[in-house]
Amino acid sequence: MHRLRVVPAALPGRLHRSGRTAAGLRAAQARAHSHPGPRRVSQASADFRLHDFHGGLALDGHKAVSLEVPLASAGLPERVYVPIGQHQGEAGDLLLGPGDQVLAGQALTSSADDFEVPAHAPCSGTVVGLCERPASHPPGSRRRCIEILNDGRDEWVAPTPLKHWAECPSGKIVDHLHAMGLVGLGGAMFPTAAKLRGPWGAIHTLILNGAECEPWISCDEMLMRTRPEAVIRGGQVLAAAVAAERVIIAVEDDMDGIADALKKALAQQHGSLEMVIVEVPSVYPQGGERQLIETLTGLQVPGDGLPQDIGLLCHNVATAAAASDAVVHGRPLTERIVTVTGPGIQRPCNLRAAVGTPVAHLVAAAGGYRDGVQRLVLGGPMSGTALSSDEVVLTKGSHCVLALTDQELAPRPEPMPCINCGDCVAVCPASLMPQLLFRALAADRHEQARDLSLLECIECGCCAQVCPSQIPLVDYYRHGKARLGLKDLDQRRAALAKRRYEAREQRLAQQQADREARRRARAERLQKAGGARDEIQAAIERAKAKKRSGD
Repeated sequence: MHRLRVVPAALPGRLHRSGRTAAGLRAAQARAHSHPGPRRVSQASADFRLHDFHGGLALDGHKAVSLEVPLASAGLPERVYVPIGQHQGEAGDLLLGPGDQVLAGQALTSSADDFEVPAHAPCSGTVVGLCERPASHPPGSRRRCIEILNDGRDEWVAPTPLKHWAECPSGKIVDHLHAMGLVGLGGAMFPTAAKLRGPWGAIHTLILNGAECEPWISCDEMLMRTRPEAVIRGGQVLAAAVAAERVIIAVEDDMDGIADALKKALAQQHGSLEMVIVEVPSVYPQGGERQLIETLTGLQVPGDGLPQDIGLLCHNVATAAAASDAVVHGRPLTERIVTVTGPGIQRPCNLRAAVGTPVAHLVAAAGGYRDGVQRLVLGGPMSGTALSSDEVVLTKGSHCVLALTDQELAPRPEPMPCINCGDCVAVCPASLMPQLLFRALAADRHEQARDLSLLECIECGCCAQVCPSQIPLVDYYRHGKARLGLKDLDQRRAALAKRRYEAREQRLAQQQADREARRRARAERLQKAGGARDEIQAAIERAKAKKRSGD
């Protein structure tokens, strides 16, 4: 296990600050938006007008170092630790117990609805049991995992492809994707079935997001380079699941040869579905869902809405490839491509890695650490999470392991007071007022921050990157969101308790009313019965009197 210097979990973009002044960053921002107005791009018989989103930065790229070597396998470790809650939603019930034998691809957890995504074994072996492993976020937390002792045989369950999927109802496709454990592979890990089957109207356009804007991450580019046909076929599957009329595949314009590879794969496919490949500017955070939608369509997703509200659906290209594997080949989601890179890695590369693999195993597969490693990041330098050790295991949403040395980590100066320069406002891609959010949160005015649209912040780190006062703005935003989340949770719990109390009082009152009604009914019956008895007794007395008079 490699221990690293304890660092904050939030990374507000300081990793690129060394050697770059605030003026230089503002110049980078200007370069990022120097193209004049909307442009037309012709791709695959479609004429596209690209638009600018507000803000953003042009960052120095470091992807070439991990793209110079072919895609390889990280291999399976001796033990894997499959997280049972690696998606947005509840974890299902365990299907296996300690000592049970398991095959690769076998379901480990059950699923009651779209938000309970099943986890699958990435290898064959023996279930050791439940354990806890360090989680990437929040710092110091731990994640429940199923520990499996790898038997080295790599025996798989029989594949279960969805035959004739193009002729299947959309619901059946979604059910199959859910059973195969699909979640969003862009990082958010939102259940794919819930996203496809949500309560919204018609979806006319599916967008496949291949705009990999973090400066070190190249796993999606490697995927599109090595498996373009899987991305195309996965786009067809996802489009069929929502009856979309067309698919747009967006890639960055600095991805050499990727658009051509996708077009070549597209030319080999058959069908009437309109699919186009569009190259978009390499501006951070171009890969953000709302930013990419605005670039492609000129439409802005409502702050309190979703892309589905305007007839659009966005999925990562890796999610599309996983959908192809699930439907065409019947393979559940048990592995993904992960970029292992940074100056602290001996051989930066992209690796096919099993879900549940410890980060230490990935680093070893990439040649190990270089001397002087000081920080390990899960994700990219702008929006990733710093780790305190390499015991953390990969989830379905883990796309990059970044190792940095002191040379890249300029010491963080003490924050200075905000000078209202407006640099953060200029680069914010969500069109927020970062300085006002900071002031509200610094004063613990969380509701005011909510009113200032804190929850619309995408935590991209652009504001902290350009802040001349060195204020760790993203730290404040993440903490503020967490506080609001806890407050909302407390309010929901209080509302639930109130509803339960009111329901109990209503139930008790109803029970009392029912008892009173039954008492009155009994009294009435007794009264009626008493009257009848009186009539009978009177008749008896009359009969007796008549008999006596006859005698």
